Amino acid sequence: MPARDLALLTEAAREAGRIALRYWRKDPQVWDKGGEHGPVTEADLAVNDMLKAKLLDARPEYGWLSEETPDNADRLAVDTVFIVDPIDGTRAFVAGEETWAHSLAVQRS
Repeated sequence: MPARDLALLTEAAREAGRIALRYWRKDPQVWDKGGEHGPVTEADLAVNDMLKAKLLDARPEYGWLSEETPDNADRLAVDTVFIVDPIDGTRAFVAGEETWAHSLAVQRS
């Protein structure tokens, strides 16, 4: 991964942490995504919105794939894609456990 992407992802992950901690152990709103997809919280959505804006603003030529954003074929037309799970471990997050994280990756074709 190029250093410029690593620096961007590191900065974005820190900001994601600041946002998530505003909701953690504070009874965030939770919705069931249905089927086997599990829960999503208002924290997931807030982190997702920030990450999408920040990362695509910095790299508009990259595609986007996130657990909390509807997928579309646009990402298939580019060589580089951000792959994100805004809060990996949503059930743990909701339970107030310390076993959740932000998963951010860059995939190159």
